[in-house]
Amino acid sequence: MTVSAGTPISLVNAVYATLPANVALGRERLGRPLTLAEKILINHLVDPQTQEMERGRSYADFNPDRVAMQDATAQMALLQFMTAGLPQTLVPSTVHCDHLILAKTGAKLDLRDANDANREVYDFLRSVSAKYGVGFWGPGSGIIHQVVLEHYAFPGGMMIGTDSHTPNAGGLGMVAIGVGGADAVDVMTGFPFNVRWPKVIGIKLTGTLSGWSSPKDVILEVARLLTVEGGTGAIVEYFGDGADSISATGKATICNMGAEIGATCSVFGYDANMSAYLSATGRADIAAAADKVAADLRPDAGAQYDQVVEINLDALTPLINGPHSPDRAHKIGANGVGKAARENNWPLDVSATLIGSCTNSSYEDITRAASIARQAAAKGLKAKVELLISPGSEQIRATIERDGLLADLEAIGATVLANACGPCIGQWERAADINAKPNSIVNSFNRNFPKRNDGSANTLSFVTSPDTVMAIALSGRLDFDPRVDTLTAPDGSEVKLDAPRGDILPANGYNEGEDTFTAPPAEGSDVSVVVSPTSDRLQLLSPFGAWNGNDYIGLPVLMKAQGKCTTDHISAAGKWLKYRGHLENISGNLFIGAVNAFGGAVGEGLDTIDGSHRSYPDIAKHYGESGVQWCAIGDQNYGEGSSREHAAMEPRFRGGVVIFARSFARIHETNLKKQGLVPLTFADPKTYDLIEETDRINVHNLPPVPDQPVMCSITKADGTTVEFEAKHTFSPEQVAWFKAGSALNIVRAKVAAQK
Repeated sequence: MTVSAGTPISLVNAVYATLPANVALGRERLGRPLTLAEKILINHLVDPQTQEMERGRSYADFNPDRVAMQDATAQMALLQFMTAGLPQTLVPSTVHCDHLILAKTGAKLDLRDANDANREVYDFLRSVSAKYGVGFWGPGSGIIHQVVLEHYAFPGGMMIGTDSHTPNAGGLGMVAIGVGGADAVDVMTGFPFNVRWPKVIGIKLTGTLSGWSSPKDVILEVARLLTVEGGTGAIVEYFGDGADSISATGKATICNMGAEIGATCSVFGYDANMSAYLSATGRADIAAAADKVAADLRPDAGAQYDQVVEINLDALTPLINGPHSPDRAHKIGANGVGKAARENNWPLDVSATLIGSCTNSSYEDITRAASIARQAAAKGLKAKVELLISPGSEQIRATIERDGLLADLEAIGATVLANACGPCIGQWERAADINAKPNSIVNSFNRNFPKRNDGSANTLSFVTSPDTVMAIALSGRLDFDPRVDTLTAPDGSEVKLDAPRGDILPANGYNEGEDTFTAPPAEGSDVSVVVSPTSDRLQLLSPFGAWNGNDYIGLPVLMKAQGKCTTDHISAAGKWLKYRGHLENISGNLFIGAVNAFGGAVGEGLDTIDGSHRSYPDIAKHYGESGVQWCAIGDQNYGEGSSREHAAMEPRFRGGVVIFARSFARIHETNLKKQGLVPLTFADPKTYDLIEETDRINVHNLPPVPDQPVMCSITKADGTTVEFEAKHTFSPEQVAWFKAGSALNIVRAKVAAQK
């Protein structure tokens, strides 16, 4: 299998060869017209003839076309793959180095420092990729999702990626699903990707965006309407004339941030904008192939959705969402976010503005921002606050530099960062005197949880479009509305900004820039992969033990979370990213961001062994070393956010066995099952309130039985018991994961049996 810097037309043709017949089969079996999501899913089923396809219920096996991994999650995924016993991956796979570059001074110096600081990890990823047939995109290549969009995504395809924003590829009509590393290992070892058949939410777009409104405002509005849980267990499918009016990269922005509503993924139907983007990025042959099956790359007339939301783009106005949650929406200006800021005592003076990330760093995004910068420069205006620009890829950086757009941005005081995630994921070194006090930042990113961007709970993060970020950078005010407010030029004149104008595609084509891709050798068996036993960055994995056949009785409650408990709360990023390949060391961050429901302390609780109060990581280590199994309690949408499986592996490594919650985010719930834990949902959400700090929890009649509740009980300090019922989503296959100790243990056994 050859892995290159693009999807070969032979792979695309193979997908399209079966598409018409499988779509016809799907219509026949379901007896109705099909959504686009259903067409793609059916065409990638292991067994389209007999697979059950009940939305929200059936578990189905799929054969994805591709796996993509970013460097922070690839370490653990490939460490797991190394234990599977195969000589190479069986599905085209790539690694993208984008997460480990710290934003500090600027692109060139930051990239140099990252290469020095992360040399051991980069050498490991480069060598393990070469050994097992994985394509390697080195540091400076760009953000995984932008690179995938430019090189690998294609209409009607299906891929998985070890990052929650993998759905970005839906902008090119692809079902692209964010997963944990264990799911990636399944697919790379040639086994199916198993997931519950999703519901389908239809978003009907009418009208056309204009003025200061942008594709980012579409998804900010969807987040407002559906909330961070509204898309859980569903694919969000956009359709209507308004959908066809949005560029392919604009569609990608919308699909990318669909992760923030919990969606399995998001997708748009194939259209002229996708065809134009494919051609502009050197894939005219794929566009021509897609044209031949275009009808099957769009939803059928009369396609049925579980829910339909209609948004009129003509009436959509700019939004700014935050802080703390991406669905906390406000209109821009004094009467929108300004009013909310005054009511909540949020700082109106902005401390920093940031444009880029995988969500908004396309050529169109940058040309619109640069058009505002040129207006400002012509009047002698500069950014009043720090303005940071993160190009999405080396191709974008080289193209916007050639076309003078970087110079336009730098002319008003912008600093250009490396082609990497940077501040979007907490890789941002800021002066302590700035975030030591409450401060507001405005960015075009996708996620705005506390501590997300700079590690400080004092930083209030607001998400909006690049256009609005640029306007706020020039004013320095959170409540600035460029549609009605003015800026004061150095000569005292009042300047009202014109609406941004941008080019969807570069008139002179894309400049690929520096070649940062390394293809694996045809034969990798002679490649050495070295992991030092004394390394503090990398650690070989040992299999988790199988279930011992006993119920879980007398489990202490290590942590009960109050309110939002995302994967950032469970396993923080930022400075901890350097330990993503070392399970023992990264377990030092377990639950450090969780708010203790017993008193409100952050990251600390009661050690029931000795009665002391200490940090959650220390308690977990004490329990694990003492052989004490334990449980944790989450609130609503537990595990929201990133796909990082470390948030499941760390509890398992330290002796955790059950996680209870009022509800779970999809990826995290799956990750827990993959690692041999039992995620249980309270049948009555009020049960959460009954659990006290010194209680012991009992889980009876294990293993879980599909479609049947699990009986549990609480043993109080005085010996009294309270019985309660818990629900779960285990399939028969997932029960086998639990019994074996992890899904990876099942994969190892299957691979061994095939030899």
